[in-house]
Amino acid sequence: MDNTSLEREAMEFDVVIVGAGPAGLSAAIRLKQLEAEKGNEINVVVVEKGSEVGAHILSGAVLDPAGLDRLFPDWRNMGAPVSVPVASESFKILGASGSIPLPVFAMPPMVKNHGCYVVSMGNVCRWLAEQAEGLGVEIYPSMAASQLLFRDDGSVRGVVVGEMGIGRDGEKKDSYEPGMELVGKYVLIAEGVRGSLAKQLIAHYGLDKDSEPQKYGIGLKELWEIDPAKSRPGHVQHTFGWPLDNSTGGGSFCYHYDDNTIALGFVVHLNYKNPYLYPYGEFQKFKTHPEIAGLLEGGKRIAYGSRAITEGGYQSVPELVFPGGALIGCSAGFVNVPRIKGNHNAMLTGMMAAEAAFDAVAAGREGDALDAYAAAYDASPVKAELKKARNAKPLWTRFGTLLGGVAFAGLDLWTNTIIPGFSIFGTLGHGKTDAAATEPAEKHKPIDYPKPDGTLAFDRLTNVSFSATNHEEDQPVHLKLKDPSIPIGVNLPVYAEPAQRYCPAGVYEVVTEEGGADPRFQINAQNCVHCKTCDIKDPSQNITWTTPEGGGGPNYPNM
Repeated sequence: MDNTSLEREAMEFDVVIVGAGPAGLSAAIRLKQLEAEKGNEINVVVVEKGSEVGAHILSGAVLDPAGLDRLFPDWRNMGAPVSVPVASESFKILGASGSIPLPVFAMPPMVKNHGCYVVSMGNVCRWLAEQAEGLGVEIYPSMAASQLLFRDDGSVRGVVVGEMGIGRDGEKKDSYEPGMELVGKYVLIAEGVRGSLAKQLIAHYGLDKDSEPQKYGIGLKELWEIDPAKSRPGHVQHTFGWPLDNSTGGGSFCYHYDDNTIALGFVVHLNYKNPYLYPYGEFQKFKTHPEIAGLLEGGKRIAYGSRAITEGGYQSVPELVFPGGALIGCSAGFVNVPRIKGNHNAMLTGMMAAEAAFDAVAAGREGDALDAYAAAYDASPVKAELKKARNAKPLWTRFGTLLGGVAFAGLDLWTNTIIPGFSIFGTLGHGKTDAAATEPAEKHKPIDYPKPDGTLAFDRLTNVSFSATNHEEDQPVHLKLKDPSIPIGVNLPVYAEPAQRYCPAGVYEVVTEEGGADPRFQINAQNCVHCKTCDIKDPSQNITWTTPEGGGGPNYPNM
């Protein structure tokens, strides 16, 4: 968080928003709606590190329209890409060769998907960006916000974006551009899960001092074009169990669109203990299950991606405001784990923060804490929803998938439905971080994963090519090691260097040269899909994810 000033051009705005996801775009739109309603002019900019809006958006997704309903009550007549209502759903526990269906009628109301829509959140965000620009919001894609700027009183005054042209050796190239300072009366951080600026702000201001550690999962997703005879538009399926063992949380999702495509995904909770576990391998193994393989037979994979998911929920939400700005959306962590949904909460919190910022600017303020946003969250349906689901993740962690965790979580959700906010368990803590949950390799056995057949299951690097990931090669490695000796000196002998496995893109390798030379740790930063799992799961907390040059990373279509 160096404030050393280069000769940079500066642009001033009332509100600077970092991230063009559902939270950031909803905040920008709401600010402009308030301008139209109240007559107070407000200028708003949104910066996005992806090559275009939606390029880095990856979500299931079954969308609860609560956020859209509030943002655009008439969205159904506005051409929004939200047109496939959930028509049917199923929940199953998988075994190696079969499944046990769970009765949908007995499921807690919260986890049912009636009234929701199967969507591509990337396309929803592209549509939201069109609405925002139509209202006068400036949106700058390919602009990575790489540095925070501070006022003399310690409040956040803006961000540096668009610094480009530094070579891999750290030296400035002939094409070097120092970037631009975007200065705002308030800065809203909407980077998504484990954003680099949010991570700095949480640490700098101690925003998490009164909350539980944030918890995470890794979500892996493929889009498939399937045999039209097998297509079930609007069908939603979730599974628990195989191939994960009882002590490893996670499961699958399969969502049917109306164009003979499905979103097929797998989530692994990152508090797993066994460092030999390979989340990507679990996903590929899952597709060999007879029921899944039968669905995919005759189809073809058309896209792949991966993203970390916040799973801490109610207990892990940090303080939302800091001097000069606020955290919104998944930068703060509003995902409801049992619902597997957070986009509606991202949109709602973006709007809450926008309303607080608009009133502050109209009152002539700047640089203070937007306490009205924190108060709005405390009284909101977002917090109430997360409170009802607060024990699902801790119960799953404590009791496992099949030996009570899911059942206890269901019971707790039913109790909270009957008596809102009440739980026989109180409010359970999460305990360790996901990094600290990793145990030494000597306590576990390596896991044998089947070799991908290239038809149903694929190797990582082949799949990464279906994410359209690309980075400028001659730039500094954006995955920073605090101590370059730790991967080989500590993580390899103690944990069998799990970075080789938890990364869904093959970024990290332990390479042994011919002739028996000592192994070395290799970072293939070009492959990075920006999932942030390394920043979360590294047991030594030695890896820091930073933004590469703007525009780098995946270019997800329809994800």
